[in-house]
Formats: sequence, C-alpha cells, structure tokens
Amino acid sequence: MVKTKNVKIISDYLAAILILLAIWWIASTWLHKPYFPGPFAAFSAFGRELGKDLGPHLLVSTARVLVSLVTALVPAVLLGMVLGHVERLDRFAAPLIYLTYPVPKIIFLPLVVTLMGLGNFSKIFLIWIVVFFQILVTTRDASRQVSKSMIDSVLSLGAIQSQIYYHVIFPACLPKIMTALRISLGTAIAVLFFSETVANTGSYGGIGYFVMEAWARLAWNDMFAGIIAMGIMGFVLYLFLDWLEKKICPWEFL
Repeated sequence: MVKTKNVKIISDYLAAILILLAIWWIASTWLHKPYFPGPFAAFSAFGRELGKDLGPHLLVSTARVLVSLVTALVPAVLLGMVLGHVERLDRFAAPLIYLTYPVPKIIFLPLVVTLMGLGNFSKIFLIWIVVFFQILVTTRDASRQVSKSMIDSVLSLGAIQSQIYYHVIFPACLPKIMTALRISLGTAIAVLFFSETVANTGSYGGIGYFVMEAWARLAWNDMFAGIIAMGIMGFVLYLFLDWLEKKICPWEFL
C-alpha cells in the first residue's frame, strides 16, 4: 500500500514537471528570442555549469538559507510559545510585534550591509530577521489556541511549567510551526536572491550573483541555468520539510 502511494506521488510530480516543461517549450518557441531559451538549452547549460561555477554558488546559497532557518527557528519557537501562554508578557510584547512585523525587512539591506559588510553574515542576518518574525507570529498564535482545559488537566497531575511546554504546548504548535517553516522557506529564498544581487563579494556570491552576472554578459542559457538551480534548491528543501513534518507530526496524516 505504501509503495503504491509512493509511486502515485512520484508519477504526479513527473506529470507536473512535464506540463511545466511543455509550457516553457511552447512559450520559448512562440517568442523565439535569445533571452528566452527553451528547456533543452537551459538544462544543457545547467549540466555544464554545475560542474564549474554554478555548483559552488548553489552550495553557498543553500548554506545561507539553512543556517538562517535553523538559527531563527529555535528562538522564534521558544519565544512564541511563551508569549502565547503567558498573557502578561504577551500584553507587553504584542505592540512591539505589531509595529515591527509589517515592516518589510528587506528595506534594511543598506543598513545591514553597512554595519556587517558584504560577506555571508549580512545576508544570513537579513534572512534570519524575516524568518524569525514569521515563525514567531505563527507560533504565538498557535500557542494561544492551546486548550486551557488541557493544560489544567496536566497541571492537576503535578506537571511543572517546563513539562507543560514540552508535552502540551509544543506538540500542539508543531504542525503550524512546520507550516510557518514552509512559508518562510519561500520568503528566505526571495530575500536571499535580492541580497546576493545587491550585496556580494564576487567570489562565489551565490545563485543570485550567478544569475545577474550571466544577465550582464547576455549569457541567457547560463542565466536560466541559475534560475533552474534556485528552483531545484527550493523544491528539494520544500520536499525535505514536507517529509520532516510527516515524521514528527504523524497524527496530522492519520
């Protein structure tokens, strides 16, 4: 049964890929312009460049996204659970969150680069601050929705606060935390691309740098190879988060 389900999932993905490639090929044939190459030319460039400069650029970008997500996840989840559970602290923190969350963090790129330079740290920090707020707000809202009667029943059994967080609040928030991670992944890649195109050191500056450098050279096939690389990176990371959710939140898929 599981094997049949996996085969069905794989076939669905293959069908989706074929549909996208067909649309791409039709569009490139209809336009017939050098700046919009077809799938074959773009994937040929991807295979050629992956063993050259594109591979290191891809690894650098992937590392930046992963470090940002992991380092933002822990403090955002911990703080979100506490704010959602302790009303007194939430009353103090809520105005700060409401004032700072809607501000597009990418607007701080010039300031971040000025303070932290053009290296990895400034790009990781910029992604971190965006992801942190997204996970924080989602976790806080999920924590506030945990049933008080459930918490009271566990307290009546002698549980201490740390056990309440670990055995009640965290498991209840976990599915929404994973949803926030998947949403944050798309945002992180978008912020990453922008930061790599505006602020880079040149040497393996990431996929954003690779794409813009190819565009400046009018190397359209190479530019699309970078776009393919970024798409594959996002797709693989999204599949990993989907797999991880099924492993740590099995009750959501019963």
